[in-house]
Amino acid sequence: MSTIYKAREELPQGHASFTAMLIHRIASTPDRTAFQFPNDDGGWNSLTWAEVGEDATVLAAGLIALGIKSEQRVAIAGDTSMNWILADLAISLAGGAVTTVYASTGAEDVAFILSDSNSHILFAENEVQLQKVLEQRQNLPELHKVVLFNGPGDGEFSLTLDGLRDLGREALAANPSLVQDRAASVQPDHLATLIYTSGTTGKPKGVEIVQSSWGYCGQALRAIGVMSEDDVQLLWLPMAHVFGTVLLTCQVEIGFSTAVDGRVPKIMENCAVIKPTFMGAVPRIFEKVHAAITAMARAGGPEKEQGLAWGVSVGTKYHQAQMDGNAPDEALSAEFAQADELVLSTIRGVLGGNVRFFISGSAPLAADISEFFAAAGMPVLEGYGLTETSAITTICRPDTRRGGYVGEPQPGTEVMIADDGEILVRSPAVMRRYRNRPDATEEVLLPDGWFATGDIGEFDEFDRLKITDRKKDLFKTSGGKYVAPSAIESQFKALCGVASNMVVHADGRKFVSAIITLDPDAAAAWATAQGKPTDLATLSEDPDMQAYIQASIDKLNEKLNHWENVQKFVILDRDLSIESGELTPSLKVKRKVVEAHNKELLDSLYS
Repeated sequence: MSTIYKAREELPQGHASFTAMLIHRIASTPDRTAFQFPNDDGGWNSLTWAEVGEDATVLAAGLIALGIKSEQRVAIAGDTSMNWILADLAISLAGGAVTTVYASTGAEDVAFILSDSNSHILFAENEVQLQKVLEQRQNLPELHKVVLFNGPGDGEFSLTLDGLRDLGREALAANPSLVQDRAASVQPDHLATLIYTSGTTGKPKGVEIVQSSWGYCGQALRAIGVMSEDDVQLLWLPMAHVFGTVLLTCQVEIGFSTAVDGRVPKIMENCAVIKPTFMGAVPRIFEKVHAAITAMARAGGPEKEQGLAWGVSVGTKYHQAQMDGNAPDEALSAEFAQADELVLSTIRGVLGGNVRFFISGSAPLAADISEFFAAAGMPVLEGYGLTETSAITTICRPDTRRGGYVGEPQPGTEVMIADDGEILVRSPAVMRRYRNRPDATEEVLLPDGWFATGDIGEFDEFDRLKITDRKKDLFKTSGGKYVAPSAIESQFKALCGVASNMVVHADGRKFVSAIITLDPDAAAAWATAQGKPTDLATLSEDPDMQAYIQASIDKLNEKLNHWENVQKFVILDRDLSIESGELTPSLKVKRKVVEAHNKELLDSLYS
């Protein structure tokens, strides 16, 4: 029988639903700062939990006045913002269920999601999101109202957020306990959230997450003890993604403050201003920050570049000694103090100076990049989970963190490795089902409560999980050798400071090749230092850039089995993008789309 892996921590008693958790948070710490968010003057406004509760209650009353009943779906379409979070919390207090929609989702897919979810009301960020609905309105008979965060609305089909507040105040004046009564009626098995997986292939599937799953996630993350109510989070992750939602859940359970700004280009700038103590991110963000810091050092000349490498090396030795339970000796402690003062504190300062840890998820993070941040005193706690498991199945603990591993199961979750290497999960966080997809549900919800993740993985001797690849992404060369592309790709991006993406290709081919794209900022910095033009089209054909990429591939190949070696590559004249359909909104590569877009280029590598 396969080993079942569990957490070492006990799961404490917690709230039976997300709505109950929210009511408790508002009542227990009304005067603490809950959120900060940017204002139109370039500064930041703040809200206490009492203020959040008051506004969310008024908006919830407005939804009830518009006819929302228990578990009925209310969609939100837009980027991460304070308005999104207020709408999300209001839907919970009204007993409804949130349907999430990315701002980048096209009109046809928006119509599919709203129709498949039977959403009755839509919160839309702006007129752009409203227009997508207007184009498809004939296909959305149940959608009877759109509430605009920004924009005037027509007063009939669409109204403003303040218009919804006016409806709520009228409803509360007539029945002061309206929202309180509705919230009290929410049950643990009620639908809380409907998240459509962006997926790398096919139509999105609606994942039904019930109230008790979010309640469980909150108490499980509290049990690990990594976060406290004194923490400050910077939240930029898409709230349409399960990662963003679970971080909001964690905040409501623990009570820390969150600064909210969904503008990705502002992340480093916001870190400097907000000075967060932690932040969740996807690997691409850590790769970009790592590339930016190494580019700055490189621009400062050989002495700065060597100084950065020395500082990181010393920091790695020092923190590894602590992790191993060995007190660093006097010589290492002295060298670390010097490295910290000259190098490592500067790295921390770029991100505000107060970061205690990061959380990474959604895709593999290269071990080298993980160790870079750990050396600077900002360990990256990698986690693993899917939308279908409410985001977090395993997560690293600070005292057992290991680069390239995604930690141990969270309290109350069980993990098992099937005979073919697939990761199976049994947890209160597992979804109820795929909406309107009994066939797909039956494929993944197995007997005895196990969920089949579709990921391949293995545990080490300390019960830490390592993800080796997606089951469907494994491919075989014409020589019969299996290749796991994501492991190769993440290692390469850690080695090559100018790369944005690598897409490994080898299915049915006689050797491994790769499509590589350049990071616009890192490549421009490299080009400026070389006195070259900075546009990607020119750089993709530049002999020195090609030689730089080749040198990085040579280093990569030294770490790989011979049949995994990347023998040929092509550099695209542009980066991959969400708009082109090559990336999901959570920045995962759609491998088949990229290969289809570049079929002739790939074929030419094998001609």
